Amino acid sequence: AVPRTRILATGGASHNKKILQVLSDVFNAPVYTIDTANSACLGSAYRAIHGLVAETNVSLADVVKLAPEPRLAVTPATGVEEVSKP
Repeated sequence: AVPRTRILATGGASHNKKILQVLSDVFNAPVYTIDTANSACLGSAYRAIHGLVAETNVSLADVVKLAPEPRLAVTPATGVEEVSKP
């Protein structure tokens, strides 16, 4: 089953496991990263390609099929859901 919430971390902080663990614990969600430098630029490039092929009714999902797969970096610590409940 795919979790309802997941976090995709990019940029310099995505290389710091402690920061990723805090994100995971606070949001009680798994955190994924991608092994691509300049991920914001990559996202912009995919949007540009999507714009170029817009007349062909190709979806953005189809354009990004070749994008690198995010990999699981960290999951919430055991018991964290008890802390985050109202």
